Amino acid sequence: MSQLKHIDIPDFVTQNGTVTNINLSYQVFGKPLHTAPIILVNHALTGNSNVTGSDGWWSDLIGDNKCIDTLHYTILAFNIPGNGFDANPANLIHNYKDFSARNIAQLFALGLQHLLINKLFAIIGGSVGGGIAWELAVLKPDLATHIIPIATDWKVTDWLIANCHIQDAILNNSSKPLEDARMHAMTLYRTPESLSKKFDRNQNSESLFKVESWLNYHGDNLNKRFNLSAYKLMNQVLKTIDITRNRLAFKEVASRISGTVHIITINSDLFFKAEENWETFIDLKSVKENVTIGEIKSIHGHDAFLIEFEQLSKLLTPVFKIENTSDAVLKKAI
Repeated sequence: MSQLKHIDIPDFVTQNGTVTNINLSYQVFGKPLHTAPIILVNHALTGNSNVTGSDGWWSDLIGDNKCIDTLHYTILAFNIPGNGFDANPANLIHNYKDFSARNIAQLFALGLQHLLINKLFAIIGGSVGGGIAWELAVLKPDLATHIIPIATDWKVTDWLIANCHIQDAILNNSSKPLEDARMHAMTLYRTPESLSKKFDRNQNSESLFKVESWLNYHGDNLNKRFNLSAYKLMNQVLKTIDITRNRLAFKEVASRISGTVHIITINSDLFFKAEENWETFIDLKSVKENVTIGEIKSIHGHDAFLIEFEQLSKLLTPVFKIENTSDAVLKKAI
């Protein structure tokens, strides 16, 4: 695993005006910084900066000779502060409602500034990581040549806000908060069709259905590897994705992004609906030429971006194929 490194960011002001010191950790994979085009990877809700390698959560997509080839690109991944990946209790964030998705984008921008990075080849992220990609692209419109938000959108809907509210209630009121919140979330990450195909109402015993055992497993597994305050924070970040908050309307805000926006949606996603993404594409295409959209076909719902790697790689190959990285593009991206 790549070495975990740290950046101290003093006196950061959150959305609520709270001033706090932040420890921003990150990892680098592939080519050394400033020797190749840099790709910033934003992790999902219970993910982290360890995006590739033997235990990397996105290693089917990122790695040597993979779709995002670490033999040719530099991969940079920040941890959302407070996600607990560094195992240091001092870096956990308990005042989680002071933070927003935009705050995380601002912290990532400060991290890039510290690392003397003023140009990225791409920003890519799935789910909440994709929402942060939207926020960062608006915050720094000329930062990235490509912006790739996957299984996400530039804003959360009332449906998603409602489910984040339920998650927050579970996390604060349940006697087994991590387990119960995770079980609830898993029913949103998948679809009724996905669960039916996987379990077909089969039982492990007379008193336990296989789907119940599966939910228990995911709840227990998250409880073993994740922190309660980290889950509360990540749920809050998810709930606050909105690039238009205290700004202009979507078209005016998003049209300022100079890089190409590649929207990747999932036809069965119950979290970030495909219909919302197609509306985003149509609206943005009316004011910005360099916008594309691709759709993953799957019964697995939101989690398809972590399951359907063949489809995802096919959609992303035109962006990351090495022959596109000419000397001119390489110099521009470094």
